[in-house]
This record gives sequence, C-alpha cells and structure tokens, in this order.
Amino acid sequence: MKCLLILPLFLAASCSSTSYGDATATETVNVAWGSTDLQTFSGEMVDSLMGAPGLNFLDHSGKGDDKRIALYFGGIENLTGEHIDLGGLRDKMTASLVGKGKFRVVAEIQGQAEIEQQVRFQQGSGRVDPAQAKAFGKQLGADVVLFGALRDITKEKGRSLETAGVKTKDVYFQLVLQLVNIETGEIIWAEEGEIRKAQRTGVFG
Repeated sequence: MKCLLILPLFLAASCSSTSYGDATATETVNVAWGSTDLQTFSGEMVDSLMGAPGLNFLDHSGKGDDKRIALYFGGIENLTGEHIDLGGLRDKMTASLVGKGKFRVVAEIQGQAEIEQQVRFQQGSGRVDPAQAKAFGKQLGADVVLFGALRDITKEKGRSLETAGVKTKDVYFQLVLQLVNIETGEIIWAEEGEIRKAQRTGVFG
C-alpha cells in the first residue's frame, strides 16, 4: 500500500511545465545577473545620455544639417565573478539610442566585416550596377566612443545559531559608462548605475 502512495507522489514531482511570462517582469530567481539587471541598467544609461548637457556642444561644419551625434559603442568590460555576456546590454542600449533619434551608431567590428564583404562583392563581382555600387572611404566618422565596466561585490553569511540556520548572500553590481570626445579625448559624460540583491536560504534550502 505504501508503494502505491509513493508512486503518484514521485510521478508528480518528476513532471515539469513550461509557460510564457512577461519579459519585463522583475526576475527574482536568484542573485545572479539577470534580465531585470540588464533592463534596469540599459534604461538608466540611455535616459542619462539623452539628457546629458555635454552633448549639446558636439557640432561642427562637417555635420551639415544632420546634427545627430555619431557614436561608436566600445567594449563594456566584465570585471565580475560571473560569466556575463554584456553584448546584450550593449545591443539593448544601441536599439534604444537609435530609436530615439539623437544618435547615429557606427557599426562595430562584426558590422565592419559584413560591410567590407558586401562592398567587395559590389565592386568586384560584376553583378552590381556600377552606378549603384558602394565604395570604401565614405563611412561616417564617429564623434564619440562609449565604453565602461561592470563590477560586483559579493558577500555571504553562512548558517549559524545567530542566523537561526538561515544562509544569506548579498550581491552588489556597479556599472560605470563613459563617453569620450574622439577629437579631444575629453570625457563629456559619465554615469554610474547600482543594483543590490539579497538571497536568503532557509535551513532546508
């Protein structure tokens, strides 16, 4: 009889289910880097960039009537103890900045490789109308380069009589980005974003 009772419980525990959720909902599975951290930092940095007063002076004769700022997105260094692909943060910020219409984002290394391949095809394959074939030497020159680093501080407190058997883990993320005028080398914008997360695990966790 006991075996008959245990079997349904085992089968129920071994079942799994999958469902869609709100991609913008706060993610609290654990204290590791997650979607909410990416979305929070991206939103804060883009909002700060859009309102940066130092960017109002980036005008020169070469711009003509188009006063948008030409931006090259440099690297965001991962200095945390986690394996984090910060390309997602860069791509999310790029999409937002381009969509707001204040910036013109210059293609990065991967994009440049694709551009080179396409220009060489148009110039040398004989398949493209010469009047429409693009040439090297006409790309947009970036006004500024954006780069920075993500750091973390992690602290843990193990189970003890003092904590009633509860284990605690605290993670602090700090993202610092800087925008540099390529012509002068001057830092014309810098912003810091901070996130702190805590995880408490009970006696049986």
